[in-house]
Amino acid sequence: MRLVLLGAPGAGKGTQAVFLKEHHNLAHISTGDIFRRNLKDKTPLGLEAKKYMDAGQLVPDDIVMKMVADTLAGFGAGEGFMLDGFPRTVAQAEFLEGITKIDGVILFAVPDEAIVKRLTSRAVCKECGNVTNIHEHDKCPSCGGELYRRDDDNEETVRNRLKVFHDQTEALEDFYRAKGLLLEIDATGMPEEVFARVVETLNHD
Repeated sequence: MRLVLLGAPGAGKGTQAVFLKEHHNLAHISTGDIFRRNLKDKTPLGLEAKKYMDAGQLVPDDIVMKMVADTLAGFGAGEGFMLDGFPRTVAQAEFLEGITKIDGVILFAVPDEAIVKRLTSRAVCKECGNVTNIHEHDKCPSCGGELYRRDDDNEETVRNRLKVFHDQTEALEDFYRAKGLLLEIDATGMPEEVFARVVETLNHD
């Protein structure tokens, strides 16, 4: 099974990716990890991308696509994966079609106001990285460590990130919907409830 994960910041893609990895033995491929690996290993593509990043510019599509293609080339025909953070544009989706077959695109749908509330209430543990609710805990419930708020988890920034997401992915959603690949999941509620919906949808697809 080869999937693309779509969802706004705070929609719970990361949590659901962990469940999918455990239950369906799918590799989790995020563009962030691909970038970090190429930069760390100082690959030709990583060095090329670094020039744009150091200049404060977006890395061009062709470099991103080559990195993804190199990563996917390492997968055998029967190996499954989920792509997180790619594609972001229709051009990238068309490129992806040319190098592998995608079985489904899961869109984790959460109302914007729920995401604003979720992210502005988010706190991260300095010790173990656990994410929790600042209104529910003074200390990390996992290890007792000190909690902190990310700088970008303020309402104005969150709303801007949501606008960018919607502007960027609207055409992508239409693209995959027209191909019958878009699987929209209600991503509100507890993570286990959301994953049950994912499993049900994949089983009936």
